[in-house]
Amino acid sequence: MEKKVALVTGASSGIGKATAEYLMKKGFHVYGTSRKADNTQIISDQESKGFITMIQMDVTSDKSVASAIGDVMAREGRIDVLVSNAGTGIAGSIEDTSLEDAKYQFETNFFGSLRVIREVLPIMRKQKAGRIIAISSVAGVISIPYQAHYSASKFALEGLMEALRYEVAPFNIKVTVVEPGDTKTGFTSNRLISANSNETSPYYERFQRSIKRMEHDEMNGASPESVAQLIYKIIIKKNPPLRTAAGFQYKAILFLKKLLPARILEFAVNKLYN
Repeated sequence: MEKKVALVTGASSGIGKATAEYLMKKGFHVYGTSRKADNTQIISDQESKGFITMIQMDVTSDKSVASAIGDVMAREGRIDVLVSNAGTGIAGSIEDTSLEDAKYQFETNFFGSLRVIREVLPIMRKQKAGRIIAISSVAGVISIPYQAHYSASKFALEGLMEALRYEVAPFNIKVTVVEPGDTKTGFTSNRLISANSNETSPYYERFQRSIKRMEHDEMNGASPESVAQLIYKIIIKKNPPLRTAAGFQYKAILFLKKLLPARILEFAVNKLYN
């Protein structure tokens, strides 16, 4: 059987790394991307014959994205699965976060995914098959205070993927959004804090309480491996859903959002993060 080729962005840590490793063990030829990869790192699994090759890609650069995907095509001649995972987080109140930081958040989380998807689509259309999985967040469905720009970038990604699913269905390309909740990864320590989120800010005390709660929940959250297992199930599923939350508790939360009056949800989020 022909080995499947998977491209996983942001594969140097967290969910991306766990996904790349899990797919390798399932026999995939995995190309993981990172801004700092040197294009020579290869890890292989003797039992499955799968491997991970790390390649350099900066999702904020058109040239870098085109070059990396061209490299994969030169080696494999096909891309069966895209897991668009590369992303970053910026915390701070809306007022305290500069427009420059807000634009950077979208440049990575939204336009970064869009760049990679646009580059992969002609390949998958020609193949008449493909799977595109974008890593969103529960925060892309329920907006989180002091992470407004992160939430907004994921809300935008959700809208993009929903429209994409309709557009590419005639070409046998399946599109799914995965919505993890709190997950124990390096994302927590790598989160950027807006420069104005200091003692002079009128939001400072509430922001500090909120960010400490976020960090606590993330460091006690689900493992990235559990998200990787979910991604694999989506890949092999004949008709995957448009959206799926990672973990029963988050499925329940998103289900309750549809049922509860808005004021109750607002009270719960405010109580949790303020």
